[in-house]
Amino acid sequence: MSKRLIVKLIQWRTRFLPDRIFIIVVSIIIGILAGLIAVALKTSVHAFQEFLTSFFSARTNLDLYIIFPIIGLTLSTIYVRVFRKGVLSRGIGNVLVEISKKKGVIAKHKLYSQLITSFFTLGFGGSAGLEAPISVTGAAVGSNTAGFFRLSESHRKLLLGCGAAGGIAAIFNSPIAGVLFAVEIILSELVVSNFIPLIISSASATVVSKFLYTGQPFKLITESWELASIPYYIALGIICALISLYMIKVYYYFYKTYGQWNKPYIKTLIGGLSLGILLFLFPALFGEGYNIVENLLDGEYLQLINNSLFAEHQNNIWFLLVYAFLIMMLKIIATSITVNSGGNGGVFGSSLFVGALLGFIYARLINLWGHYQVTEVNFIVVAMAGILAGTIHAPLTAIFLIAEITGGYALFIPLMIVVALSYFISIYFEPYSAYTKGIAMKGEFILYNRDRLILENISIQKLIEKDFIPVNAEDTLGEFIEIIEQSRRNIFPVLDKDEKLVGIVLLDDVREIIFERHMYNLVLIKDVMIKPPAIIDIKENTYDIVKKFDELNVWNLPVTIEGKYAGFISKSSILSHYRDLLVKQVQR
Repeated sequence: MSKRLIVKLIQWRTRFLPDRIFIIVVSIIIGILAGLIAVALKTSVHAFQEFLTSFFSARTNLDLYIIFPIIGLTLSTIYVRVFRKGVLSRGIGNVLVEISKKKGVIAKHKLYSQLITSFFTLGFGGSAGLEAPISVTGAAVGSNTAGFFRLSESHRKLLLGCGAAGGIAAIFNSPIAGVLFAVEIILSELVVSNFIPLIISSASATVVSKFLYTGQPFKLITESWELASIPYYIALGIICALISLYMIKVYYYFYKTYGQWNKPYIKTLIGGLSLGILLFLFPALFGEGYNIVENLLDGEYLQLINNSLFAEHQNNIWFLLVYAFLIMMLKIIATSITVNSGGNGGVFGSSLFVGALLGFIYARLINLWGHYQVTEVNFIVVAMAGILAGTIHAPLTAIFLIAEITGGYALFIPLMIVVALSYFISIYFEPYSAYTKGIAMKGEFILYNRDRLILENISIQKLIEKDFIPVNAEDTLGEFIEIIEQSRRNIFPVLDKDEKLVGIVLLDDVREIIFERHMYNLVLIKDVMIKPPAIIDIKENTYDIVKKFDELNVWNLPVTIEGKYAGFISKSSILSHYRDLLVKQVQR
């Protein structure tokens, strides 16, 4: 499409469609596209997985479990190295960075690169979820649509959220959870009026998903809860928090460990082999694992161990519970290896998988104890919500997602108890979620720190004040007096012949001797100059600069560009710009 035609289209839109109406129209389009993307990726991945697993016959050919992950991760790595120059920026965490540091601008390649790499990864059995790649792709659709129509930064971020919400809604046929996911995870601040586009986008995506991908994702819950079971739900909430903390720490450990390797193909080979061995021993770790969740909800728990090396022990309930516990604890390891060794996926689906296993093990142990009988399916779905809330720090998303996909509105009280306990305990001991831990440790997570977010948007280059008259270290006091008469400042930078800052002279430090004429030729600038409290490099971010001002209790600091003096920055100038940006945000 030619630039002239684009300009005419934008002009026509501006003239005949007010922003509010246009955003609603675009949110519908984004929701439909997100729904189509979600259905296409999920259907293709599941179809390909079924094709691969058709080669398995009972316990024969299990060695293919070792081979498939290596192939999938290698294909994903080759794509990234060849077509993306080694950079993919996968995961929800990077979307948060793009919102906070790049004003919501998401690269165009994410419209397809996330789908390609996640298909290779999950199609060949990578042990992760499709939610993150689908959400990132949806967010990219929203961001690039806003960019095409040259919308404002606030509208770009809103449409980005619409795309992410539509992706989650389409995966689970869960429109409310999609909206809440966007609010809790993607968008840090949201005015009430912006809920409408999110709701419309999420609903549009759900309609598309319902039309093309019919069926209830999980089993409908029909049994209610009993008052006597409340203590068991309280204990489950605490356990969910502990497992969530374990998942966050393991996920970050692998993120940090694999991030230090600079040989991508070796990393992929080792990761693929490690994952393959886990799948060989525990086939239930293959793929997202939602088939296992459905089996547990249907009471078909023997599917956990069928077609594995240990199938002969399926009638031993205690062996089965130990086996289920190992799968539960290994799932996050398998997911971490999958994502960090070259694949693309997320921890969202893995959290639901782990929660289902935890709920099954916990409820079955209570029933085996015999003191009190509980409804196992209720504990399975409630534990899914508890683990999800504790791992990604999104309690409302967890509650409404489980309520919507299982029809478990009758379990609202247990859901709230377990989710609240898991979330608050988890966030008390670990303030960052599985999505944000890695970027937080690199100092890139500022989305929920409003002050820092605003400060990061201030351009340091524009704040440099250049009306400070420089002097030379060998100048005499007499020469300096002439410079003072020309200046409106009380600070004077001292430069060498290469224009590098060697010190500063404060007018207050020479005030007592400037009227003593006999000192004019005796005192040199180098005799009265001092070192500045700190020197700001132009590459430093504004947030760190403000911290320097506060720690040093000063109002002006010199700035250098590639080592050369450029001017001064004042604290008052930063605060003035901060106030202006804050006012603009409030008025949006």
